[in-house]
Amino acid sequence: MSAATQTAPQNTIAQTIAADMDAVNTVIRQKLHSEVSLVNQIAEYIISAGGKRIRPVLVLLVANAYGYKGTAHHELAAVVEFIHTATLLHDDVVDESSLRRGRATANALFGNAASVLVGDFLYSRSFQMMVGLNNMRVMQILSDATNVIAEGEVLQLLNMHDPDVNQERYLQVIRSKTAKLFEAAAELGALISGCNDDQIAAAGEYGRSLGTAFQLIDDVLDYAGDASEIGKNVGDDLREGKPTLPLIYLMENGTPEQRALVRSCIEQGDEQHFDTILAAITSSGALDYTRQQAVAAAERAAAAIADLPDSIYKESLQQLAHFSVHRNH
Repeated sequence: MSAATQTAPQNTIAQTIAADMDAVNTVIRQKLHSEVSLVNQIAEYIISAGGKRIRPVLVLLVANAYGYKGTAHHELAAVVEFIHTATLLHDDVVDESSLRRGRATANALFGNAASVLVGDFLYSRSFQMMVGLNNMRVMQILSDATNVIAEGEVLQLLNMHDPDVNQERYLQVIRSKTAKLFEAAAELGALISGCNDDQIAAAGEYGRSLGTAFQLIDDVLDYAGDASEIGKNVGDDLREGKPTLPLIYLMENGTPEQRALVRSCIEQGDEQHFDTILAAITSSGALDYTRQQAVAAAERAAAAIADLPDSIYKESLQQLAHFSVHRNH
């Protein structure tokens, strides 16, 4: 599938909520402002890098799908984006990453200390905004999500350089570190629309499954992607000693020689054998298996919103589930 074909659904979704996204971007610019110039500089650098903005898009699409007519979804979409951006700043420091979205990471440009502290600023600003909405259930969803994400970060740290991580331990990290904020974003869109608990839970299931699908495809792209398209260095996961699903599958199903090599590479964070590992991952069916798991997650997401009333917003949510597994960036 060509890049143009893959980005078409994304463009259609963007058009559906273009006015809402403009409003969200206005909120982001207003709320980013600080009296401290370095905070402004780094925050602006990160936000202007763009990205797919999937999490705020989820808030907007779900709220619109349930007929929401207020403006709180703009504020919440910005909050979710701030929380996500804070996790990126901290992630890149922990992972010692130098490239994200095709540009130098903030830590590479401004240093680790500044990146961590501006991440803290974004977290605390997001909580100020939550309080301003004066809705205890909103604060509960977002504070719980932020706490689970932090636990997921620590779980991932414990998994680093550990070749004995199994699929369940790895999927637990995905559910905590990545899928939880997708889940919270979708739940918020339903909550502010006055939905009942079952509808909020269904929206959460959509977000959780979508987030899982996205992360699994990111795992595939780290071995089968193009650095210029995915905007990060291919092979970063191996360099960081990160046992993702393709590697775990190879550890469970590869030849004794392949398993020994993977074990050594995970323990050492050794990217010198990247080409050999990539060939083994490809020939063993590990990438196909990981894609299949992603497709299954995307199908769970689509099924979760089957009862939503028909609209362009529901259609966009279904397109998003499809896009999550048919992309190259």
